[in-house]
Amino acid sequence: MFKKSLLLWIILMLVSCHTTKSPIGSTKNNSYSSKNKKTNQKKDEVIVSSSRTTVTNSVVSNYVLQYKDVAMSNMKNYGIPASIILAQGILESGAGRGELAMSANNHFGIKCHSDWTGDSVKHDDDEKQECFRKYNKVAESYRDHALFLKGKTRYASLFELDKDDYEAWARGLRKAGYATDPSYPEKLISYIERYDLAQYDAQVLGKKYVANENKSERISSVSSRSEGYYEVQKGDTLYSISKKYNLLVEDLKQKNKLSDNTLYIGQKLKVN
Repeated sequence: MFKKSLLLWIILMLVSCHTTKSPIGSTKNNSYSSKNKKTNQKKDEVIVSSSRTTVTNSVVSNYVLQYKDVAMSNMKNYGIPASIILAQGILESGAGRGELAMSANNHFGIKCHSDWTGDSVKHDDDEKQECFRKYNKVAESYRDHALFLKGKTRYASLFELDKDDYEAWARGLRKAGYATDPSYPEKLISYIERYDLAQYDAQVLGKKYVANENKSERISSVSSRSEGYYEVQKGDTLYSISKKYNLLVEDLKQKNKLSDNTLYIGQKLKVN
């Protein structure tokens, strides 16, 4: 009887130990897998275009790859820097994702004007339901953009500029009235430098292209030319800027009429 009781007790102990043992090997593997998954995930930078479309940097990069050859061809034929063409396309069309680009293949925000005899669509811009040109193909939009700049006398001074001076072209476009946004040149320059678009100018001109990393990280002392404003640098957030100038994030947003926390490199923010 004693032997049977002892045997039964041993069996119960063994069963108990087996059921409470922690599956250590499985836990380690799951933890490792989870860490690897988090490490391999890349977070895209958010960019807001003038078409009120939010896109990621991967979308912009794909847009550049898709249209760089068209831009270089237009540079050869019409004398407009490929970098400027691509930057305007990105900004005006939301890298092809904007409403006007999707509905009308219009990648440059060109309005109808009195000399336009082609198709058109209505789109809200500076005013509600303005008339914009509509194209059958995106390539037609790129060609019309070149003809538009070449055919308007107000843009004539642009073609006296060096073809690899994208900064002068960006400021010249704004001065000639292409856009009403006062930050338009800085936005174009920001795209050109962030995505190395000047390399396509160099290819057309037969020059060696050397990327200048410092340009895409403009130091704040350069932006201080406009007193009371701060130029957004790579890696800046509303929180980091607010700390720099002893402001609340909400105050900074209110000063600059920002509806969300999205920033772009080269953006000028009022800080006092």
